[in-house]
Amino acid sequence: MLLIENTLLLVIDVQDRMMAAIRNREELESGIATLVRSCRILGLPIMTMQQYTKGLGDTVALIKDALGEFEPVEKISFSCYGADEFVSKLTGHNRKNVLVSGVEAHVCVQQTVLDLLANGYSAYLIADCIGSRKAADLEYAEKRMQQAGAIVTTMESALFEMVKTADHPLRKDITGLIK
Repeated sequence: MLLIENTLLLVIDVQDRMMAAIRNREELESGIATLVRSCRILGLPIMTMQQYTKGLGDTVALIKDALGEFEPVEKISFSCYGADEFVSKLTGHNRKNVLVSGVEAHVCVQQTVLDLLANGYSAYLIADCIGSRKAADLEYAEKRMQQAGAIVTTMESALFEMVKTADHPLRKDITGLIK
């Protein structure tokens, strides 16, 4: 069950050169930015990963703006688990539910999700906040991750699961962002 106090957000490789080739790029960037802003309102820790920044560029401007001040974790492995800093920070947050967003679904996202599951975390794949260049890669990556134990959901569903009630003090702020 998603609770504010046991959940964090992971944003994987939403970088300039990566996003240039992603299907539905604008919609995906907008969705991830809304997810980031909502998680900031809820006070969730947010971990941002960048794959080989020198070659693939920085996190895209829209997501950077939503994140505010942040320090991305650099990686060269496809799975975030290949970066020692990722493992250290993840463990330090002491949260067992990970909302997963980013690209590409069939490479870095999938390998990270499989590693999260293997290490005792619950991976919540935010389906409207992940992408790939090809539709088939996205489709089959989602299926594989779900078969492995990931929970597939949407941004709105995950956010309202954490907010729980219509009278939650942050519900209106979240509703204002997603509508």
